[in-house]
Amino acid sequence: MVSPLAEYYYELPDELIANEPANPRDSARLLVCNSTSGEICESTFKNLADVIPRGALLVMNETKVVPARIIVSKETGGKVELLFFINEWNGGMTIHGLSDRKIVKGQTFFVGGVHVFTVVLQNEGTFEFKIEFSPSELISFFHKHGITPIPKYIGETKMDETMLRERYQTVFAKEPGSIAAPTASLHFTDRVFTSLASKSVDVAFVTLHVGLGTFAPVTEENVREGKLHTEPFSISTETILKIRQAKKEGRMVIPVGTTALRAVESASADILGGVENSLSRTTNIFIKKPYAFKIADGLITNFHVPESSLMCLVDAFLSYKRARWGILDVYAKAIEKKFRFYSFGDGMIIL
Repeated sequence: MVSPLAEYYYELPDELIANEPANPRDSARLLVCNSTSGEICESTFKNLADVIPRGALLVMNETKVVPARIIVSKETGGKVELLFFINEWNGGMTIHGLSDRKIVKGQTFFVGGVHVFTVVLQNEGTFEFKIEFSPSELISFFHKHGITPIPKYIGETKMDETMLRERYQTVFAKEPGSIAAPTASLHFTDRVFTSLASKSVDVAFVTLHVGLGTFAPVTEENVREGKLHTEPFSISTETILKIRQAKKEGRMVIPVGTTALRAVESASADILGGVENSLSRTTNIFIKKPYAFKIADGLITNFHVPESSLMCLVDAFLSYKRARWGILDVYAKAIEKKFRFYSFGDGMIIL
């Protein structure tokens, strides 16, 4: 079957898939794409302040990854791997998730001989599980028994679980709730923030808890309806005021990552319309060409998997900026220069 996003397919040599993050974080390479001059050049995140316009505002996602992948036992003793959508959980007795093999309604699962989950509903490949212990203990349960849910395309890594929990997490992560990291922010360090501050670059934070809306394969229905899976986000009053002031003064607003961008674009009417209170809501926004961006003037992002909604978003931004190249042109340049791709890979900035 032809993918609905077949136009965003590209070939990537296996050796360019990053199985481990750059060390130190800010040694990751940075592809600088200037849509005004048409230039594409190389830098590193350590030198981000050299390419960011003075007075710009970076908007970053401070969500925190929860180790919500669990190996459980069936009554027969067989093992099943479950991934729970902690970003969708409302604190109740049930939680949705995925299984790596066939499971059925009524099936029960155990950890350490203790009954922990029961399947209560199946719907289009996802499942609803009853939590067989106090829901208030769920986050601590994940931290005790869970595995960091790095993407399956990441191959064999030398990092153990302790190291993964540190490196698949931003240095400023605050609010637990994601099953994937806002990977464009993994490259930031205190040294980078200090150098940005010396150039009067400000930082503001949003929270969007990452789930299926960010990484699930795009379906014909997604394209037809222009919607993705729903993800919750919140934006503080302080961030709203910072964005509004930057727009008023003509300073660039640059989301760091597609999740931060989706959050501010989803709330753009309120942000620009004068709302005074913090916002907390959900978004299923699917950004693709043509799209008139209301908040974002630039974008920092990583290199994404083929035929993904994230490629659609970045290509839409390049089109909005009237860049002379599309996303496949940029990716071809990155491949030629042997940039590292995907979650632990290098990044790019579009100005």
